[in-house]
Amino acid sequence: MAEDQVKENQPVENQPVENQPVENQPVENQSETEEETLTESKVEEPSTEESETEEAPVEENGSEASEVEEPEVEEPEVEEPEEIESEQLVIDEPAEEAEKQGVPPAAEELLLPRDTLLSAGIHIGTRMKTLDMEPFIYRVRPDGLFVLDVKKADDRIRIAAKFLSRYEKAKVAVAATRLYAHEPVKKFCEVTGSTPIIGRFIPGQLSNPQYSSRIDPEIIVVSDPRADAQAVKEASKVGIPIVALCSTDNEFAGVDLVIPTNNKGRRALAVIFWLLARQILRERGEIGPDKDPQATIEDFEAKVTRAEEEDT
Repeated sequence: MAEDQVKENQPVENQPVENQPVENQPVENQSETEEETLTESKVEEPSTEESETEEAPVEENGSEASEVEEPEVEEPEVEEPEEIESEQLVIDEPAEEAEKQGVPPAAEELLLPRDTLLSAGIHIGTRMKTLDMEPFIYRVRPDGLFVLDVKKADDRIRIAAKFLSRYEKAKVAVAATRLYAHEPVKKFCEVTGSTPIIGRFIPGQLSNPQYSSRIDPEIIVVSDPRADAQAVKEASKVGIPIVALCSTDNEFAGVDLVIPTNNKGRRALAVIFWLLARQILRERGEIGPDKDPQATIEDFEAKVTRAEEEDT
């Protein structure tokens, strides 16, 4: 009985042992799943390497593209000469501005000090300009007045003096219709021996042979081509050379030689005619190259009363 009980009890005791593999089976499955994941990851690793290898050429192509773009980076080096030229132009601008302002070179001097010419107002024009006078205009003031180039006016006085000095004294006529030009022209003719035409210019005075007061000059100077239009018209008709004092609003029709200046100001007209007279005397040799005539600028300036100014 005792042995039978032992045998019956043995399967009961060993039953848990038989079930052990069942309990351990998940462990094996876990190891198998881990091995499978490892194998899968190993299989997937080449794909990443392949992707890296595939991406590598793209990077190489990118580097090649950047190498192709390198000449574009060098473009500023090609543009350097242009920048140097622009710097040279900027350096040259002050010299051009100095010339436009009428500042003479160091070795050259004006006929009068620049301050004297500017204080006389020979550079002051009008609020109008013509295409003919544009080369002689330096700038425009904020108030709208055009400013003439003093250096060019100085040069033209020298040229006109050489030109007029070649003619006989009595064969040079000077016309002045404007009131402020009467006294300067009268004094100019006294100093140089020229023939004055002061006041209203009578038609036919140059072109009508039957006119009793007709004059026959070889050259004529006018103080204003607009005011002395009749003199310009007849002189050009007869073929007489014309030297004219022109402001910014004058035209060159019929004029042979222009002196750019303020032809309306009292002091400006006195200075211009005095300078012209002095240069003519120097060209003729009547006075020394550094000498002045006995008459002063004040002698050339018009003495106009207020009543006369209102009449004009």
